[in-house]
Amino acid sequence: MRSLLYTKLKTISLASLVVGWLLVTGCGFHPRGMSEVTFKTISIQGNSLSMSRELRQTLKSNGIKVIEHSDDAALLFEMMNESNEKRILSLSGGGTVREYELVYKVSFRTRLPNSPLWSEAQTVQSRRNFSYDDKALLAKLDEENKLNADMHSEVVREIMRRLSAIKRLQP
Repeated sequence: MRSLLYTKLKTISLASLVVGWLLVTGCGFHPRGMSEVTFKTISIQGNSLSMSRELRQTLKSNGIKVIEHSDDAALLFEMMNESNEKRILSLSGGGTVREYELVYKVSFRTRLPNSPLWSEAQTVQSRRNFSYDDKALLAKLDEENKLNADMHSEVVREIMRRLSAIKRLQP
């Protein structure tokens, strides 16, 4: 009796897995892969920002070599500035903060080595809201740190998308 039940559950699980796989592949889902950039070298200039290390790692994982000398680079990338904001979104009736909004912004510009002009400065931003409770201070600080890390990752992904678009527009 037990082995019959086990066999039925195994069959149902396998059928569910196959149906799920068919649904996911049928809807056009594709796992996130490497960015489609045509340049192989980049020189990062300007200020060192809190997301600089993650950007360098992402570039490296996409097969792009970060080099120091701008003369040898296929693209020059200048990190201009970043800002972190924490705003109060809502208060309780007693004036206690209940919700915050976090905003992370990064400004950058690009230039081809053979061009004397930089592109217009571009700003990428990410926002997150989170509830706040003084009674769970350590948990809320941890949540805020995780949200900040997630916003940094989102900004890096957006920068990679913009770098991909820049190279596609060029002959």
